[in-house]
Amino acid sequence: MPTDAAPSVLEVDLDAIVANWRTLQARHPSGPVAGVVKADAYGLGAPQVAAALHAAGCRHFFVAYLQEALAVRDVVPDAMLAVLGGLIPGTGAAYTTHDLTPVLGSLDEIDRWFGGPAILHVDTGMSRLGLAPDELAQLAQDRTRLDRLKIRYILSHLAASELPDDPSNALQLQRFQAVRTMLPAAPFSLANSSGIFLGPAFGSDLARPGAALYGLNPTPGLPNPMRPVVRLSVRVLAVRDIPAGASVGYNGIWTAARPTRIATAALGYADGLHRTLSNHGSAWFDGNRVPLVGRVSMDLTTFDVTGHPGVQPGCWLEILGSHQSPDDVAQAAGTNGYEVLTSLGRRFHRVYRTA
Repeated sequence: MPTDAAPSVLEVDLDAIVANWRTLQARHPSGPVAGVVKADAYGLGAPQVAAALHAAGCRHFFVAYLQEALAVRDVVPDAMLAVLGGLIPGTGAAYTTHDLTPVLGSLDEIDRWFGGPAILHVDTGMSRLGLAPDELAQLAQDRTRLDRLKIRYILSHLAASELPDDPSNALQLQRFQAVRTMLPAAPFSLANSSGIFLGPAFGSDLARPGAALYGLNPTPGLPNPMRPVVRLSVRVLAVRDIPAGASVGYNGIWTAARPTRIATAALGYADGLHRTLSNHGSAWFDGNRVPLVGRVSMDLTTFDVTGHPGVQPGCWLEILGSHQSPDDVAQAAGTNGYEVLTSLGRRFHRVYRTA
């Protein structure tokens, strides 16, 4: 158990993240596997994660926005560092100064980029970012717009790769293959975390996993092939006995049906514990589940620890770890593991583990 005096401790296993990257590389023999470290490496610390992956040999990284790239450039000095969010007007000089690769997804962005390496993003079914069919037709008729560019990759993004039987996967693959014939020959990138597990047809010159690096299951419904990477432990601040009929927390949404022992822990929605877990989340103590009761509040959450005399002020409850994964918490909260990780707050004392 963590021994730090802080009220909560988030432990990140950097070796496990590197092991997951290597597992994904083995599943994607057609080309290298990038490290997607956007959203502060899914809430776990982009500089630390990027540095660990770079030390292990990763030489391709993706972030969402320019400021995220600037935060990690120094720890991945010789790697391709690409910005998925497109080229915001007025930012071109920063890309050149810091050797960043813009991901261009519109004719306007292509025309504003003054040359140098770039990635082309084509939309094959997400309808968010990426060159639309009419823009692709214009490029096919006038390829001189691309003459100034060194196209590092042509990429697209799968919309439902976690559902292997979803027909949109095959449709997007077909569209992407057709689009590539309309553009100059260049390496291509398609598979995200779950896409890597769709089979060789979805292999490409560069895969772009994010969630699977951080231990989320890229194959829902099947055993998780990835190693867990996070452990979140929180202190018990107070323990009290309440009689049958007493309510707990805001609005009294939980009432004790019997004499009950309540532990109040140093965790709330300000720390990323979703309020939707009120009355049906859980923590773990000494290998035993203890149910979350009452409303999750900003800084405090209450648990029924009746029958667990070892729970005392100052001891630790496990929120994420060997007994409860981010995917487990997500299922209880009605969301996905991505949101669980990226919601993790800044008040945790963070510890980065390596061998």
